[in-house]
Amino acid sequence: QVQLVESGGGLVQPGGSLRLSCAASGFTFRSYTMNWYRQAPGKERELVAGIASSGIMTNYADSVKGRFTISRDNAKNTVYLQMNSLKPEDTAVYYCNAGLGRYTYWGQGTQVTVSS
Repeated sequence: QVQLVESGGGLVQPGGSLRLSCAASGFTFRSYTMNWYRQAPGKERELVAGIASSGIMTNYADSVKGRFTISRDNAKNTVYLQMNSLKPEDTAVYYCNAGLGRYTYWGQGTQVTVSS
């Protein structure tokens, strides 16, 4: 059974930091591109960050460049999203995603709320 389980979300003040984790199982994690998406109330789901299977190539939405860092540990089947300098507009449900060709898997999401 494929599982992507996010953790690390919560309430944080503007300017604060959170580290999200996504633990994967049930598929060959090291072969998959891993991504973080988010969906804010009233908005479409958007790609926040992606990382290639090697962990070397990464990409980020312009809105988070310089603030967020995606990383992965293939030995632990885990992908991370370090979020710094958080803004209220970062408030959303954050979803872990795995992709390889036609195969796409999603986690259930974790809530991140940035508010004073």
